[in-house]
Amino acid sequence: MKIIETALQVLNDEIDGINLLKEFFDSNFEEAVNIIFKSKGKVIVTGVGKSGHIGRKISATLSSTGTPSFFIHPTEASHGDMGMIEKNDVIFAISWSGETTELGDIVRFAHENNNKLIGLSSNKNSHLAKSSNIALNLPNAKEACPNGLAPTTSTTMQLIVGDAIAISLLNMRDFDKDNFRSLHPGGRLGAILAKVRDIMHVGEEIPILKKGYKMSEAIIKISEKGFGCIGITSDDKLIGIITDGDLRRHMGPEMLEKNVEEIMTKDPLSISEELLVSEALKLINNQSVQGLFITNKNQTPIGFVHFHDLIKVLKD
Repeated sequence: MKIIETALQVLNDEIDGINLLKEFFDSNFEEAVNIIFKSKGKVIVTGVGKSGHIGRKISATLSSTGTPSFFIHPTEASHGDMGMIEKNDVIFAISWSGETTELGDIVRFAHENNNKLIGLSSNKNSHLAKSSNIALNLPNAKEACPNGLAPTTSTTMQLIVGDAIAISLLNMRDFDKDNFRSLHPGGRLGAILAKVRDIMHVGEEIPILKKGYKMSEAIIKISEKGFGCIGITSDDKLIGIITDGDLRRHMGPEMLEKNVEEIMTKDPLSISEELLVSEALKLINNQSVQGLFITNKNQTPIGFVHFHDLIKVLKD
């Protein structure tokens, strides 16, 4: 069989398995999610082999979307790591067969300590299913492996169940972009979710000048600040902006003696400090400007961002 044909067959086999999950999400699943939601502890995910790898991913997804969680390997649990499990924690055990012997100790621990146990398997008559407070029974599906041995379709289905639990909890907790950003301050995600307030120039760095000053002073300020523009204020409110373009349009022997309000562009665009950096960059591109003033509810300038500041954050 050709490579592309094999790849498409794998895709079709796994899609067939995914489609079987439509009947899986029922009141039993809902109860499992509610147990986690109402719990005052963490979600302890456990599993062996490929189920263990999937468990690590599920635990990481839970933690990053507002549900504290960590993964414990069953063997390590049997050698002391069960000491990390607290009385309010929910144990989420994953085993395709439901008969993984290594899970025995942690299942007994759950019963002895009254920890809620959610079991995910494909065998409702398995030891794990019968031992769980909530048994999530996956439908039997054909593995994409032609020998029917390598966990492929089964692990995809397990992962989807984990994602469904995590996103259900995310919605129940009203976990928004601000919450997500607080847990992802670094890397690309952190940059995408950074807010203007995190990078804006403030205080003496803001390029502003009061109404009534001469253009000769404005040009000096534009040069000093290095942003190619200056905001004009009146009674601490932003009323205008002077850019390189304004200077070119009004260039002449009398320009230096004019007041800034005679040259400025009135009612400049300003933004909130809560705006995402990515959104601010889109605005700069759409409006063809080099920078944006950040103002408070009284239209007082509290910051300034240049497009170089925004690009640097997203690039880094």
